[in-house]
Amino acid sequence: MESQRINLHLVSDATGETLNAIARATTVQFEHAQILHHRWSLIRTRFQLHRVLEGIEAEPGPVLSTLIDRALRAELDQTCQRLNLPVVNVLDPVLNVLQDAIGEQAEARPGRQYQLNADYFSRIDAMHYVLAHDDGQAQPGLAEADVVLVGVSRSSKTPTCFYLANRGIKAANVPLVPNLPIPPALESIKCPVIGLTLAPEALIDIRRHRLRLIGGGGQTGPMRQDSSDYVDEDAVKAELLWARRFCNSHGWPTIDVTRRSIEETAATVLQLMEAWHDRQAKLAQGGPAQHSRP
Repeated sequence: MESQRINLHLVSDATGETLNAIARATTVQFEHAQILHHRWSLIRTRFQLHRVLEGIEAEPGPVLSTLIDRALRAELDQTCQRLNLPVVNVLDPVLNVLQDAIGEQAEARPGRQYQLNADYFSRIDAMHYVLAHDDGQAQPGLAEADVVLVGVSRSSKTPTCFYLANRGIKAANVPLVPNLPIPPALESIKCPVIGLTLAPEALIDIRRHRLRLIGGGGQTGPMRQDSSDYVDEDAVKAELLWARRFCNSHGWPTIDVTRRSIEETAATVLQLMEAWHDRQAKLAQGGPAQHSRP
């Protein structure tokens, strides 16, 4: 089947993250289409919008918009109507539902979700925390964590922690290494501890790639040539089995990240955190005693 090429214009008065997410979630469903994304962000004046309209006219295609300003929206709609192009204001359905439920008209103020408020500074604080507590660093600070991720080397602990930090979550990560003790703070920590694991074949591929990036051929110690335990199949299987049993012995749930994106892993972490806090709340209210697994 011959691929069809279309232009898709994403017009936003803020960073464009909402439209980018919608575009990613929808365009991947079309295997035989070549979709060229035109991203227009921070469009808040008529002068800026005219540049967008010129771009749409030069390379016509469907338009997705999150413009809030009514005057700018009207001008965009009129231009698309003149060019016979579809335009979808993607926030309208949700805004309409909320307006009906709340009984209040939404304010047309662009970029309000990016104000320098308490949530913003919470995310910045979480980013600093992840940097300071990556890969088992600053162990006394584990007591301040909202969640701790554990797992063998290269099990995506660090990128997941950074993704969570962007949600304002202080996420620390601690590597699990056979024959090495874990931080004592983990034994009595008052937050969810979650293990990350993956299939041996996938882990070996990731580790080999890592070795190539750092020039593994000249390394010594645990990260040396492919003959080392770091990428040896039997050794990796034993390491993963040990780590899973270690998590089970502590009542820590594990997430298999083999076929999960960072976003999917983080979403599962958030679900496990919510379940853990729900159980803690029930226990505080005198509910039935339960095991400590998140």
